[in-house]
Amino acid sequence: MRQTLRTEVLVVGGGTGGVAAALTAARMGAQTVLVSETPWLGGMLTSAGVAAPDGNELMAWQTGLWGEFLRAIAQRQPGGLDHAWVSFFTFEPKVAADLFAEWVKATPNLTWLVGEVPQAVLRQGDRILGVELTTLTLHAQITIDATELGDLLALGEIPHRWGWEWQADTEEPSAPSAPTALTQTYSVQAPTWIVVLQDYGEGATAPEIPPSPLWDEHKFNGAWAGYDPLHFLNYGRLPGNRFMLNWPQQGNDYGVGLERLIGSAQERQAFCQEARWHAQDFARYVQQQLGRRYGLAEDTFPQFPRQLGGGAYALHPYYRESRRLMGVTTIHEQDILPSAPPPVDAQGHYTGIAIGNYPNDHHYPGMELPLMPKSIRWGGRWTGTPFVIAYTSLIPQRVEGFLVAEKNISVTHIANGATRLQPLVMGIGQGAGWLAATAIRQGKSLHQLVGTLDLKPLIQECRQAIFPFFNLPPQHPEWEAWQLQTLNTFDPTIPLPPEVAIAQPTPMIVSAGMQTVSGEFVKLGEQAYQLRTDQWSWPLVTLHPTVNEQLQTYQSGQRITVTGFMNPYAPWMRVACVA
Repeated sequence: MRQTLRTEVLVVGGGTGGVAAALTAARMGAQTVLVSETPWLGGMLTSAGVAAPDGNELMAWQTGLWGEFLRAIAQRQPGGLDHAWVSFFTFEPKVAADLFAEWVKATPNLTWLVGEVPQAVLRQGDRILGVELTTLTLHAQITIDATELGDLLALGEIPHRWGWEWQADTEEPSAPSAPTALTQTYSVQAPTWIVVLQDYGEGATAPEIPPSPLWDEHKFNGAWAGYDPLHFLNYGRLPGNRFMLNWPQQGNDYGVGLERLIGSAQERQAFCQEARWHAQDFARYVQQQLGRRYGLAEDTFPQFPRQLGGGAYALHPYYRESRRLMGVTTIHEQDILPSAPPPVDAQGHYTGIAIGNYPNDHHYPGMELPLMPKSIRWGGRWTGTPFVIAYTSLIPQRVEGFLVAEKNISVTHIANGATRLQPLVMGIGQGAGWLAATAIRQGKSLHQLVGTLDLKPLIQECRQAIFPFFNLPPQHPEWEAWQLQTLNTFDPTIPLPPEVAIAQPTPMIVSAGMQTVSGEFVKLGEQAYQLRTDQWSWPLVTLHPTVNEQLQTYQSGQRITVTGFMNPYAPWMRVACVA
């Protein structure tokens, strides 16, 4: 007999957003059930193999669960997080998966069900009542879709988008005005099936990586043109002399027949098999070009039944885009650009619940899409300008009892290029969990919260930043006061402030693994610095607002002493303190 359970909050999907949503709802006291297909939680950060997160790297954006995750993973990962140049934080996927599992198991009010896949959405009129899973049925006051491809949107016939919008409809500067070869070839951004290589050492002979049925010895030619081969590998270097292959230039992005992802189960399986083979062939190509000292890192991922991945291959593709909700409000490209207005509802109330800052980045193998720039130099390197996600983009226009918590928020195809990244999705998931628990705590529907929602508990209880201050990290004693003051005095006609007049610098934190070095400071240009000693010259970068301000005041030839993390693979020194 089929079992039926009831809960207050049901989160379907154990990925980055789903874990954050379930943890937050349960921590706020809501009875919560989290459903995942495999025993590995974390999605993009773990089971999809993207253990080199992009965006929200500056200390000011390390808030909420994302900041909690970074601090915890830095303590757990032997050798620290400074290994690659695509990200300041790389780690073993298993270390992060174990962390998420421990968090979930230790959280009261949270039940975790493994091995269940949604089969149908329970709906009565415009209200979602729960989900029918593989072996049981779950009724919930609020159901959260945290699946990788927005599967509940389709199963529940909840209005959603897939594919492109045209400029006449969105007025987005980067949107095409009509179908093109690119839009007809790629309905959404290309996923990547990530594979991890191991450096077995000079003189070693790793097992040969076999060809797949799709093998073509020419399809990856020029993959790292313009890069030294070792610099190419160090792009996604992980601890333990391992290399995450997630390479966009003639690499393992795969976009053939993307419509199959929203077709039948057999069609999706066929796409995934081809993407997995494509990754295998790219790994084989790298081995052929760089030598047999490089082979598959076979113990990176576990082997689970019915999974195409495992061993050196991620458990599923890294999906950059999914079905996208048609929400109360939709995030457009205009909302993520440097001149973006603050997110507000119809009454002018502030609606921001999560901050992102990644540059807009789209992946189409062999094709380019020109996009409006949204980058600045800060801390000695390029980073993206901040933007804010409105909670109204997580709520359907008319359907009640339902939220989204992944890449499936109400966003255009163009803006998705900046909203899809792991740290922001974790913030979105935290916001979804908080919204669900708040509605239950107040005895209101989600739509009744719109226009009346008090955002102060999100700041105070979840430590989630909702205003993007470059110089105010969560460690600062004035962080909460400035977030609350800005909320209390918010004026929708005034752009969000990039700086606040804090009374004291952000406290410096010196931790294990840092080194202290003295040398000659060299200013190479605007936000471009080096430290020269008798032995070497190192670029200097920082994520710390006080250090960023100090580096801008120094003159070439000045002698300084810095403390931070040395990353020989970038190469740079990530400075945490300047004496």
